[in-house]
Amino acid sequence: MGVIVNFDYASFIAIYPQFATLSQPQVLQGALPIAELYCRNDGGGPVTKAETQTMLLNLMVAHICQITYGANGQAPAGIVGRVSNASEGSVSVAAEFPMTPNNAWFMQTPFGAAFWQATAAYRTMRYIPGPRRTFNPWPNQ
Repeated sequence: MGVIVNFDYASFIAIYPQFATLSQPQVLQGALPIAELYCRNDGGGPVTKAETQTMLLNLMVAHICQITYGANGQAPAGIVGRVSNASEGSVSVAAEFPMTPNNAWFMQTPFGAAFWQATAAYRTMRYIPGPRRTFNPWPNQ
């Protein structure tokens, strides 16, 4: 039903240069297996195009890298959402992003927010009809 794609470390770093300071094992053995828990890459998922699957997997790996390791060699931190309040004296910033319990974890990074929006079509109900039922087992009587 779905597709399987091979994760390409060089392409990932080219697309997301903020993670170039991470080692290849950090990405391939640290972030990628976790990302594949959220972005199914075993051929059984709903994504049928390899390009879409690659983009979604890269977004999820970037999300995990940002949360776990941070970007540009910096500690994990950042603001996602609309700045709702800011002050200058003693510097204060507040951000809000309308969330539900389902999407809160994804909204921690811009990559997770993009993944959540890109996968909206795959989170809808899919109807799979069951076998036809026969209500009159003796039709000739």
